[in-house]
Amino acid sequence: MATGRPDTLGAMSFGLLTGLGAALAWGTMDVGSALAARRVGSLAVTAGGQAVSAVLLLAMLFASGASLPTDPRAILVSAAVGVVGAGAYLAYFTGLRIGPIAIVSGMVAAYGGLTVLLAVIVRSETLTPLQALGAVIATVGVVMTGVAFDADWRRTHLAGPGVVFAIVALILFSVMTVGLAEAIETAPWLPVIALSRGVNAVLTCALVAVAVVSRHRVFGAVLSAPLPPSRVAWLLVVLGGVLDAAGLISISVGLEQAPTWLVGLASSFGPAVTILAAVAFLGERLRPVQWLGLAGIAVGLVAIALP
Repeated sequence: MATGRPDTLGAMSFGLLTGLGAALAWGTMDVGSALAARRVGSLAVTAGGQAVSAVLLLAMLFASGASLPTDPRAILVSAAVGVVGAGAYLAYFTGLRIGPIAIVSGMVAAYGGLTVLLAVIVRSETLTPLQALGAVIATVGVVMTGVAFDADWRRTHLAGPGVVFAIVALILFSVMTVGLAEAIETAPWLPVIALSRGVNAVLTCALVAVAVVSRHRVFGAVLSAPLPPSRVAWLLVVLGGVLDAAGLISISVGLEQAPTWLVGLASSFGPAVTILAAVAFLGERLRPVQWLGLAGIAVGLVAIALP
C-alpha cells in the first residue's frame, strides 16, 4: 500500500525550489530597480516594470491557447491580487529609493514570516514544530542579512524615511502571496497571474498619468529622483519587468503544488541574493551579522526540508 510521504516530500522539495527561484529573480530585480528609481522615480519603475511583466505574461497566455479566467470568484480574487500587488511594489520601490536600502530591504524580507502566519490562519495550513522553528530562524536570518547594524549594536535603530513604506510593502506582499494561492485554487496559474498583472499594470500606469498631469505634492515621493534619467535606467526597468515575470511564474507554479507557507517563505530570501550579488560583483564586504544571517537562512532551510 502506497503512502503519502513521497508525494508530500516531493511537493515540499518542489515548493522550496520554486520559492527560491522567485527569490533569485526578485532579489536580482531589486538591485536594478533601486538603481533605476534613483534616476526615473519609483512610480515610473513600478509602472514600467509591471507593464513589461503584463505584456510578457499575456503573450504567454495567448500563445498557449488559454484564456483569462471566466469564473467570477477567480476574476475577483485575481483582480484583487493585482490591486494589492500594485500597492506593494509601489511602496517597496519608493522605500528603496528613499532608503536606507539595507533597512528597507531587510524589513520587507520579513513578509515571508508573515506569510507563514497568514497561511496558518487563513488557509489552515499546518507545520511540524521543527518546520515552525526553521521558519522563524530563516525569517530572522533574512532580516539580518539586509539590516546594517552600527558598530555599537546598542545604537542600532530602524528609523529612516523609507521605513513606513517598508512596513506597508511587507504587509501587502504577504497578503498578495496568500491571495495568489487562493486564486490559483479557482483557475490555472497562468490565467490568474496574467489577469492579476494586467490589473496591476493598468492601475500603476493610470497613477503615472494622474501624477504627471496633476503634479500634486502628494506624488512627490514617487515621482522625484535625485539623479537625471538615463538610457541605462530605462533598460533596468525593462529587465526588472522580465525578472518580475520570471519570479511570479516560479512562485505561482510552486503555489499550485506546494504549501503556501513554504513557497512564500522561500520567496522572501531575495535580500540574501542581493547581498551575495553585492559581494560577488560590487566588491562589498559583509559584516559578521550578515554572515550570521546567511547561516540562519541555511539552518532554517535544513529544518524546513526535514520530514
